[in-house]
Amino acid sequence: MRAGRLLSLLLLLQNRGRMTADELAAELEVSVRTVYRDVQALSAAGIPLYGEAGHAGGYSLLDGYRTRLTGLTADEAQTLFLAGLPGPAAELGLGPVLAAAELKLEAALPAGLREQGRRIRECFHLDAPGWYREADEVPHLPAVAAAVWERRAVRVRYRRWYDPQVVERRLEPCGIVLKAGRWYVVARTDSELRTYRIGQILVLDPLDEPFDPPAGFDLARHWQAHSASLQDRLWQGEAEIRISQAGLDRLRDFAPQAVLDAVSRAEPGPDGHRHATVPVESLTHAESELLRLGPEVEVLAPAELRERIAASTRAMAALYA
Repeated sequence: MRAGRLLSLLLLLQNRGRMTADELAAELEVSVRTVYRDVQALSAAGIPLYGEAGHAGGYSLLDGYRTRLTGLTADEAQTLFLAGLPGPAAELGLGPVLAAAELKLEAALPAGLREQGRRIRECFHLDAPGWYREADEVPHLPAVAAAVWERRAVRVRYRRWYDPQVVERRLEPCGIVLKAGRWYVVARTDSELRTYRIGQILVLDPLDEPFDPPAGFDLARHWQAHSASLQDRLWQGEAEIRISQAGLDRLRDFAPQAVLDAVSRAEPGPDGHRHATVPVESLTHAESELLRLGPEVEVLAPAELRERIAASTRAMAALYA
C-alpha cells in the first residue's frame, strides 16, 4: 500500500509540478500528516524533492528530474488494456494512436503481464449504444475534439428538435462526453454553458478565436450536475396506475428507474395488482409508454390521460374488428 502511494505522490509531482501538502493529501485520499511522512521517506531515498513555505509554496521535484519507474502490477496492466476503447477512439480520430500506444505498452511489459493483456482483449468488449438504437453519425467529432483541445471557438449550424429547427451558434467547446453511444459537447455560448449533441451538428467552421474555459470548470462534475438537473426537469407530472405483476415484469424492459422504483415500492393487493403513482414526462409520452403494456395496466388518473388511452384502445378495437 505505502509503496504504491509513494510512487503515486512522485508521479503527481512529476506530472503536475508544484503541489501543496493539502493538494497531495486530497489526491491521495490521506491526511496531511501522512503526506509529510511520505515526503520525508522519498527524500531519504534520494529523490531530489524540496519544499517551499508560504502562500505560493509547496513540494516540487528538482528541475529536469523524471522517474524511470515503470513497474505495473497485474491489476494495473489489465485495467490499462480494458480502458482501451477502439470504437470511441476511432471516432475521435485516435484509432491509430491507441493501437500504437497498446503496442508500446505490450513491448514494455514482462511476458506474463503481456499475455494477460491479450486475454483481456479476448474476454471483454464494450459496446456503448443501447439495444435497438443506432449510434450517431458524427462526422464533425474530430473537429469538435480539436477545438476542445486547442481551446478554439467554432461556428456551427445545429439541428434541434423544436422550432426553429436549424440555428447558427458560436460555441466555445469546453469538453466532450460519450453517453450511451451518443457524443455531446459542453460548450459556452452567450456566456452560458449548454450541451449540444454532436450528431446534430450540420456544418462546423473552426474560428481563429482562442478562449479560456470558465474558472474552476470540471467536466465530470458539470456533467453530473447537468444530468441530475435534466432528470429533475424531465418529469412534468404524475399518473396513478394499477398494474399487474406481468406488467411490472414487462415494464423493466424499457421504463426509467424512477418509474420502476415507484411501482416496486407499492405492495401487491390480493389480486396481485399494485396501485402506484408514477412520474411522467408528458401525457403524450405517458400514453405511448403505457399502451405498450396492453391490459396489464390501468390508468386511474389523471382523467385526461385515462381518456386518451381509452380513445386509442377504442380506435384499435375498431381497426381490428
